[in-house]
Amino acid sequence: MPVDDLAATNRTDGAPGAAGTPAAPGADPGPLPGARAQPKTDKSEATRALILETAMRLFQERGYEKTTMRAIATEAGVSVGNAYYYFSAKEFLIQGFYDRMTYDHAADARRRMAHTRDFSERLQIALDSWLDTAAPYHEFSAQFFRTAADPSSSLSPFSNESHPARATAVELFREVLQGSELAPKLDAELVELLPDVLWLHLMIVVLYWVFDRTEDTERTREFVRRSTPLVARLINLSRYRVFRPIVRDAKGLIQDFILPTIGKTAVK
Repeated sequence: MPVDDLAATNRTDGAPGAAGTPAAPGADPGPLPGARAQPKTDKSEATRALILETAMRLFQERGYEKTTMRAIATEAGVSVGNAYYYFSAKEFLIQGFYDRMTYDHAADARRRMAHTRDFSERLQIALDSWLDTAAPYHEFSAQFFRTAADPSSSLSPFSNESHPARATAVELFREVLQGSELAPKLDAELVELLPDVLWLHLMIVVLYWVFDRTEDTERTREFVRRSTPLVARLINLSRYRVFRPIVRDAKGLIQDFILPTIGKTAVK
């Protein structure tokens, strides 16, 4: 392990800026979730963005495993200590990337679906928007997937460290549903649970996208075009009395097996 990466690994949880250290009332909020420092000025935000963009470029050029924090700091023109101030370990650069991409995706999807209340259209817009937002990073997505596929990795989309990005995405899918004409017709408890399930649907799309080698990931886009109306029809059917027993069983499965795995993000 490179010396600079080892230094981050050996930091204690109680150290200043470490993740999980609660802030005193009225004190500076400290690091963002995942040990990411909270930028305090426009200059510090620009420095953080520079480090992140440099890391993404080096990951693409050299690969994730071969890129060290020292190399990222050198290329960005900042000290190693400054790099660690914003990102306490290399994997949190990927978390920073996840956060930024998820934010960009949510903003783009909201803009694009503002004109329609049709649930199927809104869902497809949200998924298409993700594919468009992620397109520049498809070439090296498999490198990250190898690490993210490890259940114990902080880069896993199901990890505690990934909660901020996951919560942003789930909130988007809540808006997809609640901004549609379908939401008022559904069981209220199902409406509460569905955003997490729709996020899992996105994860299926992401998995397919990672391994898609067609031009402009056309097979993934076709998968979204064909699967989205099916998902919408299944959800729509849940409002009919004849399907109520199936809906109750589905809610039980979601509550007992799915939500405990990903962390409950739906609003109580």
